[in-house]
Amino acid sequence: MYTDPSQPIEARVEDLLKRMTIEEKIGQMTQVEKDSIRPGDITKYFIGSILSGGGGSPKENSAQGWYAMVEGFQNEALATRLGIPILYGVDAVHGHGNMQNATIFPHNIGLGAANNPELTEKIGRATAEEMLASGTPWNFAPVIAVVQDVRWGRTYEGYSEDTEIVSSLGAAYIRGMQSLESDDVATPGQSLFALATPKHFIGDGATIWASSRTENYKLDQGNMQVPEEVLRELFLPPYQKAVDAGAMNVMASFNSWKGIKLHAQQPLLTEILKNELGFNGFIVSDWQAINQIYPDDYYASVVTSINAGVDMNMVPYDYISFIETMKQAVTNGDIPESRVDEAVRRILRVKFALGLFEHPMPDTKYQSTVRSRDHLELARQAVRESLVLLKNDNSVLPLSKDIPVIFVAGEGANDLGLQSGGWTLEWQGRPGNDNEGTTIFSGIRATVSSETQVLYNRDADFTEFKDTAGNRLIADVGIVVLAERPYAEGVGDQADISLTASEIKLITETQKQSKALVVILIAGRPRVITEQLPLADAWIAAWLPGTEGGGVADVLFGDHPFTGKLSYSWPRSNEQLPININNSAGKTGCDAPLFPLGYGLTYGEQTPEILECNP
Repeated sequence: MYTDPSQPIEARVEDLLKRMTIEEKIGQMTQVEKDSIRPGDITKYFIGSILSGGGGSPKENSAQGWYAMVEGFQNEALATRLGIPILYGVDAVHGHGNMQNATIFPHNIGLGAANNPELTEKIGRATAEEMLASGTPWNFAPVIAVVQDVRWGRTYEGYSEDTEIVSSLGAAYIRGMQSLESDDVATPGQSLFALATPKHFIGDGATIWASSRTENYKLDQGNMQVPEEVLRELFLPPYQKAVDAGAMNVMASFNSWKGIKLHAQQPLLTEILKNELGFNGFIVSDWQAINQIYPDDYYASVVTSINAGVDMNMVPYDYISFIETMKQAVTNGDIPESRVDEAVRRILRVKFALGLFEHPMPDTKYQSTVRSRDHLELARQAVRESLVLLKNDNSVLPLSKDIPVIFVAGEGANDLGLQSGGWTLEWQGRPGNDNEGTTIFSGIRATVSSETQVLYNRDADFTEFKDTAGNRLIADVGIVVLAERPYAEGVGDQADISLTASEIKLITETQKQSKALVVILIAGRPRVITEQLPLADAWIAAWLPGTEGGGVADVLFGDHPFTGKLSYSWPRSNEQLPININNSAGKTGCDAPLFPLGYGLTYGEQTPEILECNP
């Protein structure tokens, strides 16, 4: 019966489950990193899932190379006695970032500033198409953390500090990724186009500074101490919206709540998420996170996490130890076989809903969507809508396309890697123009008139440029692009988010050589810019726009308006941190944020007196 797509999914699940041995069931609960699985072991151990971590691409990093790799793993799974297909997972957190020359969209902090659910839904769909082009149907995204401290290295993965924005955009992304359209290749009973993963359940954006047990991390994987009523009010609603939107997978969080790791929290994982919220998909662990429950007792860690409600373990390396530990725990009665059955039932339900039994590999027609015109236009629209105008003195913006001379300074102006940030080609991201795309500099050059000189120097040294009389050239407008170095997760936890000395020098040097100055910030969070704000006529928060930097020029020169609004409070100083709408209500003057949540100028609006705080 389980091979008959005309049968109801629940009937197929139950029929398959009763045919399975305990070894086959435990195999379904096991997820292995692609470079760690030995040839033949998917078949031997009935492995249920393989994943690529950040940077986990095949040697031929193309849609075709990815597809061939996944198909090889899939063929091993189909050679098992029952022919249960694997589920392959990737971190496509802003487009399929591991795959070279994919469409890289703005990170979620930019989508939060755009706050356009329809746009976010389309991005979810486009990302799913480019994933399926590579043979991968499962995306470990979106992050639906309600971020309370922008020092966190994952701030840019979160849409906002505001619960409503996060709930709305997270649900929209899930709908876009998972919903089937009329022309999709689907089988009878299939209900999911691709699989999204709202994460990390729960409170990963609410940890306390210096509470992390992980070496060199400060906030990431740390401890959340809020009472249950706050957890329910601020951090739970996005998950309810995600479940309502059809989420069939949730990733448990590395962080702790009141000192207990989330992977051990049965009241949260089972009683609240599964029972109260009505979640009927499966819970996957984070990367080796089960091991953190009792670092010196792997057996106890496995027993505790599985009994708490984790259904699939992202092992990701020593899968044989996990399988043997699970078998021993079931034999000992420490993990009831009924709990194993519940976990496997949830996993199989998703595999059937994805149509994997009928189509273990996606239709290759989706390979034509990678960097398609529609996807590139969507990404460019997302860049435009994500930009936030922080300051615009003397209406210096929009710029005229006929300006005689423009100086452009800063490495970030001509670097797609800096534009894209973490989770791009590698886990931490990397500088360089290793993807196809449009830098901010090239977007400016393509927008202005043929008579305009657009001159670039990463260090703001424009002394070599002379006018027709041989005098040192002065720009009509200088544009400085300041860019954070890429980072991801706790590696990006940072106590000091102010501008560096070299960044300030870029501003002051370009200012000396320009009649007007515009500063564009490429960053995964707000930066402390209070003292530098008077140095430039205009400031723009461009976040991490991805590969389609031409969208910045679209707004800079007035082809489109500024519409973005801050989805995070903007701090005046490091000493103010953490500051957000939940701890700054009623604060005024120097105690208030420099720019509040929802701030963003449009053309024609005057910059308010934001610096006057009268200490």
